[in-house]
Amino acid sequence: MDDGELMFLGAARQAELVHEGKVTARALAEASLRRIEALDPQLGALRVVRAREQVLAEADARDAARAAGAELPLLGVPVAIKDELDVAGEVTTFGGAANLTPAARDSEAVRRLRAAGAVVVGKTAMPEFGQWPFTESAAHGRTRNPWDTSRTPGGSSGGSAAAVAAGLVGAARGGDGGGSIRIPAACCGLFGLKPQRGRVPTAPQPHLWHALGTIGPLTRGVRDSALLYDVLSGPAEGDRWAARPTATGFVRAASTEPGRLRIAWSAKSAVPGVRPHPEHVTALRRTAELLRELGHDVREVSPRYPDATAAFVPQFCGGVRAEAAAVERPELLEHRTRQTLRLARLAPEAAVERAVRAGERLTERAERVFAGADLLLTPTLAARPRAVGALDGVGLLGALLRSRPMIAYTALWNVTGHPAASVPAGFGTDGLPLAVQLVGRPHEEPTLVSVAAQLESARPWTLRVPPLSAV
Repeated sequence: MDDGELMFLGAARQAELVHEGKVTARALAEASLRRIEALDPQLGALRVVRAREQVLAEADARDAARAAGAELPLLGVPVAIKDELDVAGEVTTFGGAANLTPAARDSEAVRRLRAAGAVVVGKTAMPEFGQWPFTESAAHGRTRNPWDTSRTPGGSSGGSAAAVAAGLVGAARGGDGGGSIRIPAACCGLFGLKPQRGRVPTAPQPHLWHALGTIGPLTRGVRDSALLYDVLSGPAEGDRWAARPTATGFVRAASTEPGRLRIAWSAKSAVPGVRPHPEHVTALRRTAELLRELGHDVREVSPRYPDATAAFVPQFCGGVRAEAAAVERPELLEHRTRQTLRLARLAPEAAVERAVRAGERLTERAERVFAGADLLLTPTLAARPRAVGALDGVGLLGALLRSRPMIAYTALWNVTGHPAASVPAGFGTDGLPLAVQLVGRPHEEPTLVSVAAQLESARPWTLRVPPLSAV
């Protein structure tokens, strides 16, 4: 197989080939590095690529582990890490220029990936502190969508999404504080699951944007994501939130038929005044019909979404403030970030804690949205991926206004903590991917994974690759 064929196999199949002795971890690492060298200058997906000798030494260690009989679930899989998590020996920039000192040790999520056999090749681009659904920053420039390099890959995990979609790595780690896994997954034709709050540890930090943020992978397929979640899930010392254990593992859920479920669907946005693009409504209706053909009880609803503004905004501001307080050179923060910090003065820590409690109350109110259903089906995005440069020349207010169509269907579920996933749903007339969102009841990620796998089997989406990637 050539480099492209190897990298588009996805994490699960890559690990199987290494276990079977059909490919080495070193060969996968070399393929990843060659594709990064060839394609990333056009994409800007990787903020930093680790030194070649370090990556290959890590891959050689995985091959030695296999020779010694190790059974590691991610053996040899090349992965990239969003630049908000510590990777030992690399600077954690949070998408900016205000940090200079390399991290002394891996964050817990990175440690778990490495312990499972993954090979970390680099860190991915993000907007400063992950504030925006566009991956653009003054320090590191613009990240572009592999399906159309004039368009955004979304954000804030846009670097991770672009890297996976272009076949630079087998999987990438993202984070989701308002849609930042699901939005770039939708823009780049990937599967992206935001897990239940507290499912994946944020250690050494006690939280990620207080109750809003979660950690998870971006992958080509459902099984790849399930494999990574089985590795990443579980509490760690110091976590403020811990999810209830799931009834079954993620990989098992991906291979289990879900049975007949009650699925409510709606094109209505949770943000007043935001209307979905017509092609997103078409994709939603087609998915609803497909689910009906697969045996589910599928019904259109008109949800009365609770207003999450008072719970979301203080946590957003407080989260950015907490991360900004830890940087070494605060004078190097972006102008928009400094505006966010001025806004954050209106939300002292007591107000942030009140917002956390308000979000917990909204969780109960949001349950009414399901109206007796097991899952809710919506668009992932209201708008098509816009041209790169979405943040050019705008301050905080302009960036917030341009973000509304991107987060209109996603941010509510960060406030309530519900698991939610973006699932590919074909392609638009512009050649860019379409997607729908599945929202599950609290702690019910296995149901989401099972239904997403059913949809993937019915209309496989991993068969197409971006034209940029055909090298």
